[in-house]
Amino acid sequence: MAAKISWNNLNKLDSFKKLKTLKGAVSVAKALSDAAGEKRVAEFSIPMGGGLTYNYAAKQVNKQVLSLFKQLSKEAQLLEKFEALYNGEVVNTGEQRMVLHHLTRGQLGSDVVVDGVNKREFYLKQQKAIAEFAHEVHEGKLVNENGEAYTTVCQIGIGGSDLGPRAMYLALENWAKANNTFKMDAHFISNVDPDDAAAVLASIDLAKTIFVLVSKSGTTLETLTNQTFVNNVLKKAGLNPAKHMVAVTSETSPLASSPDYLAAFFMDDFIGGRYSSTSAVGGAILSLAFGPSVFERFLKGAAEADKTALEADITKNPALMDAIIGVYERNVQGYPSTAILPYSQALSRFPAHLQQLDMESNGKSVNRFGKKITYVTGPVIFGEPGTNGQHSFYQLLHQGTSIVPLQFIAFQKNQCGKDVTIQGSTSQTKLAANVVAQIVAFACGKDDKNPNKYFAGERPSSLIYGKQVTPESLGALLSHFENKVMFQGFLWNVNSFDQEGVQLGKVLAKTVLSGTMDGALKAYAGLLIK
Repeated sequence: MAAKISWNNLNKLDSFKKLKTLKGAVSVAKALSDAAGEKRVAEFSIPMGGGLTYNYAAKQVNKQVLSLFKQLSKEAQLLEKFEALYNGEVVNTGEQRMVLHHLTRGQLGSDVVVDGVNKREFYLKQQKAIAEFAHEVHEGKLVNENGEAYTTVCQIGIGGSDLGPRAMYLALENWAKANNTFKMDAHFISNVDPDDAAAVLASIDLAKTIFVLVSKSGTTLETLTNQTFVNNVLKKAGLNPAKHMVAVTSETSPLASSPDYLAAFFMDDFIGGRYSSTSAVGGAILSLAFGPSVFERFLKGAAEADKTALEADITKNPALMDAIIGVYERNVQGYPSTAILPYSQALSRFPAHLQQLDMESNGKSVNRFGKKITYVTGPVIFGEPGTNGQHSFYQLLHQGTSIVPLQFIAFQKNQCGKDVTIQGSTSQTKLAANVVAQIVAFACGKDDKNPNKYFAGERPSSLIYGKQVTPESLGALLSHFENKVMFQGFLWNVNSFDQEGVQLGKVLAKTVLSGTMDGALKAYAGLLIK
């Protein structure tokens, strides 16, 4: 019989109280500089799936800290809570819903059946329907009103309907071109600012474009506004919008059976937008852009990483280790933010996706039961690809007054297979050298009599590395961070799967548009709305 799960605040856990006594107990500079440094780098590594490895040797942990991590994981019942989630218990307490994004890429536990529908089979059915549609487009069986093949796909969505799929597309675009799996050029329209849609539409051949409208409810104001903008431009060009639009929506939305779409693919209420890249939300545009087999490989990588998150031993569970280290840094060490630093141009928008994933999930100040909590929760997430970031905000990271934990992501090979040798080394070698140098510089610092050239060090970092950004490694990377955020939410005892914080502004915007506002709303509206 499964153990009864208890949902307790972090500060009520005995193991966390013990962990707090170890603040500042570990010098990462000393750990990496002494004779055991090389051994530590080898030992503090965990395979992630998808050909990736998570290394935490440059984090402020030792055997004593790791022992308390194990106790904390056990006391907080993190693996039991994950099991409850993937077996279909109502973990999203704010909306009284299950959380099923793991089912889009594999079966971790028992069948989850809702109203007689097996949800794993439902997600597979949507994946198959998208694959069949993509094949028809790629093979020229489905053409526009002029009998021409479609060459471009453009997603209309916002938030999780844009950030994740956009980041995944950009991550695989060069890989697909180098591996002859590139099928269609992809674009994205998200901002309700009309300049966004206008710029995208001006850059593409409208007659040969399929637009993917993503709206679960079919009522998202920004998305429907952009759809109307697109439809008007299509009509002015003499094109029938119904020949250029597909919908990704829920089965109960007004878009589901509308004749205004070439096809409709379905999602449900059990997958939040920021967790939807492995659902039809990401599946439609990625399958059209790269082919269904590439999307399937992406799902495979995510499933491999999901399985590592089941490991009871924290030293074999990368997402769990990353999560607890993050809570240790936030709640014990007192670090307020985390920088995501991918040394790969392919991951140029991955930090933006993680901003939403992390900050929308765990930016909460009440627990799962609506009670105020007295400790800090989710950190501020930001980032930029290296080496660009080195010439931007790294000054603050190295010598600023706040210590910012760092998460480096790096690969041994680029995607395009092209390079140049200058001063005895290739560009890719220089990129990798910069990663290594930054990790050591942040950890060990540099002594100097000139205060302006003094580096205190003790800036902790982790490294996720692999051979190359591929569909499998990208899927594993996505899964790792999704599971990390989940485990941290469990530890903080918050609901990581609702997002009430994005609603208030929407409601007040509608009040402004209706003209019924007063007070400050009316005053500010007078500044911007004429």
